[in-house]
Amino acid sequence: MYEIKIPSLGESITQATLLKWHRKQGDQVSLDDLLLEIETEKVTMEVRAQAKGILESILVQADQTVQIGQVVGVINEGGSVQVQAPIAAPKIDVPQPTEIKVSPAAKKIANDENIPLDNIQGSGKGGMIMKSDVLGIKVPIQEPVQTSTEDVNKVKMSRLRKTIAQRLKDSQNTAAILTTFNEVDMSAIMELRQKHKDDFEKRYKTKLGFMSFFVKAAVASLELTPIVNAQIDGDYIVYNNNCHIGVAVGTEQGLVVPVLRNAQNLSFAEIEMTIGALSVKARENKIEMKDLSGGTFTISNGGVYGSLLSTPIINPPQSAILGMHKIQERPMVIGKEIKIRPMMYLALSYDHRLIDGKEAVTFLVKIKEFLEEPEKLLLDL
Repeated sequence: MYEIKIPSLGESITQATLLKWHRKQGDQVSLDDLLLEIETEKVTMEVRAQAKGILESILVQADQTVQIGQVVGVINEGGSVQVQAPIAAPKIDVPQPTEIKVSPAAKKIANDENIPLDNIQGSGKGGMIMKSDVLGIKVPIQEPVQTSTEDVNKVKMSRLRKTIAQRLKDSQNTAAILTTFNEVDMSAIMELRQKHKDDFEKRYKTKLGFMSFFVKAAVASLELTPIVNAQIDGDYIVYNNNCHIGVAVGTEQGLVVPVLRNAQNLSFAEIEMTIGALSVKARENKIEMKDLSGGTFTISNGGVYGSLLSTPIINPPQSAILGMHKIQERPMVIGKEIKIRPMMYLALSYDHRLIDGKEAVTFLVKIKEFLEEPEKLLLDL
């Protein structure tokens, strides 16, 4: 017998929610088959089969809280769907009583709840009635779990959404958050992309997006103002020697922030390919805890949803976050002439306990300069 256990999900995570079983009791299971989905406070993950055989028992139903290491099911490695009937199996004669095979757990529930077993179809080996069969009679499983009336539709909040809500509120309650703004003329970057995007995609098999420019600009600016890449630890200031840039990605389950580790060492192509791969993993619920941990600075792009201006909330224990916004053509005074330029508002929210206004503004101005003159990024100036 192989026990299906909830895997370790990181040092700070001790429990999760079992969202959904993808196999039924009695199903044939092959190696690496998707068995179930679990949701932690940070991410939704898949649990796949590490053994092949028959899913003999499901011990925990959907929408239940589980602990790390808890056994939630059992695979019979010697089992097969083509199982011969037991030698001593009784014949089903209508006039005579039939011996009903029932597991001890199922029998106890049936006795406690006065549930007749005669008409229950067993899903266990040899037609044995299992606990889940009786629970299916007692409490029909509905997904999603929700209640509704004529005017409202009430759906249970996911563990991920509850954690996002709590962390954002904790950030506001703990940090002295202040936001400073600037605007950037995107003309140079847009012209550069338009000129080289086809060659870039042909060579690297990935598109040249705006995010690589912003990551590069952020890294260059963080190296010039290292306090923005630092964080508070009790009575100490922790300066990070590397730039681990979190890039916010929206999924159906909520916002997750995969991390580009050692972004200061990545090329434009490596940044675009890494962001693309992490985004796919996040949206397919295949993101891992190592992909989400260790960020020192975050970039959030509300512009993809049409946001013109916002004040992003810091992702603790980080001390700052950069907000990108929608590119919008606006009249600008250029050399005493009014010209139409593609402009983007930038917002830097920072922890004023650690970062002074001068440092925050300097950081944001440097980002503006790097983006308006992208050749400086290419020449490392």
